[in-house]
Amino acid sequence: MNSQSITTSNTSDKLSKAPLDLRAPSAVKVRRGLWWLRMVTLTTVDWMVLYLAWVLVQDNPLSVNSLWDNPDLYIPGLVMLQIASLILQGTYKSGASRCDYGRIIKTLTFTQVLILVFCFLYQPIVAIPRTGFILSWLLSISFVCGGRFFVDLNLEYLRRRKILGRNFSFVIADPENHDAVINLVKKEKGYVISGSAEAKALDRDYRQATLEQMQQLGITEIFIDWEAIKNRMFLCWLFQASGITVHILPMDLKPIYRNVEMKKIGGMTSLTFRAPVITGKDFWIKRSFDFCFTALFLVFTFPVYLAIAAAIKLDSPGPVFYRQTRVGLSRSTFQVWKFRTMRTNADKLQKELEALNETKDGVLFKIKDDPRVTRVGKFLRRYSLDELPQLFNVLLGEMSLVGPRPLPTRDVDHFSERHFIRQKVLPGVTGLWQVSGRSDILDFEQVINLDLNYIENWSIKLDFEILVRTVGVVFNKKGAY
Repeated sequence: MNSQSITTSNTSDKLSKAPLDLRAPSAVKVRRGLWWLRMVTLTTVDWMVLYLAWVLVQDNPLSVNSLWDNPDLYIPGLVMLQIASLILQGTYKSGASRCDYGRIIKTLTFTQVLILVFCFLYQPIVAIPRTGFILSWLLSISFVCGGRFFVDLNLEYLRRRKILGRNFSFVIADPENHDAVINLVKKEKGYVISGSAEAKALDRDYRQATLEQMQQLGITEIFIDWEAIKNRMFLCWLFQASGITVHILPMDLKPIYRNVEMKKIGGMTSLTFRAPVITGKDFWIKRSFDFCFTALFLVFTFPVYLAIAAAIKLDSPGPVFYRQTRVGLSRSTFQVWKFRTMRTNADKLQKELEALNETKDGVLFKIKDDPRVTRVGKFLRRYSLDELPQLFNVLLGEMSLVGPRPLPTRDVDHFSERHFIRQKVLPGVTGLWQVSGRSDILDFEQVINLDLNYIENWSIKLDFEILVRTVGVVFNKKGAY
């Protein structure tokens, strides 16, 4: 690491200030950088030159009919359509995208065809002469490309004179790749490398301090060597939640299913995980949905809870609820609530049954025909009704509806270092593990891979898919015992 590297002496103090969830920002804020200035400048210039193009076409003596006599009725709409097409094609993004003249020409040509088809379908309501189409197409392309070239020249001039700030960047790479990554980034315009670190800066004991260092330096984008992050793809959430765009170099990657962009950095293809405009937006939507849905569900299903409680009391002596210490977010412990499905001395009997554990590596404790389970308990487990009280944990903010399952301290004590990534997001009532086999999965490495898949590819859509699949799994009684 360089002189700004992180020491271990203050790591524990800084880790205590970490956000609650890997995906959660410490505060809701707008994405870092001058991206908004680029958007405003390019949109304004494009609007002006496109409007000018259509006005010049309207003033053409060969383009005279009733529609052209009222340009204020249609010119703003045509310009908005052209700009919307340019936005959808990514010509307002950073780097070379804004000067990708080939893409600009194809986009404006396609938009012109759309206008032509619209006029053909709605003739004579809308009628633009053939010469007007050709002239507007040529002028739009010429003016937009010329405007982009003019903007690019001025931006470069302002940067050279240090009037306009650049994107402050940070590089993380293994020592053998450090210089190569630095040289690639320096080939790109608009980046100032403000700091760098070795791959161990991403390890569990250092990553939060690394993030705080970048925030102090005002970093807007980070470049990470693939060798440094190949087993830590989940960390993209940590940087995105801080409003930092992530670039990964090079491209020798396993498949990634999240929304990523392909970008050229110094001629090398990279994966870019762009930070959202409002950081943490999706995460807070998830937490709001968890609370609102859970509260409504508890209100409408209260009679079901009473019926289950009565059945447990009539079936066997002991309390209705069972509380067990589970390991949750950031390895903190909490009491998980469940309907009791076992005899009251089940915890003591577990030590005697360890030899019957059916999991391959012994991390989890699973027995298909567990002698401790009561008659009502077997029914509740078959339909996962014993899990219903965990919705109270959701209301308290200790759990989410969807996430990696919280495990008992006995299981977590068997974890290796890589397994603790499960503890960086809120545990869930259901998750990818539950809809992919539940208790039929006896290899804990499979469980970890499913949890990593969920964390790396998380989205609100994925949560809803898991919730819907959970309903099917419960009714089919798949893997429940």
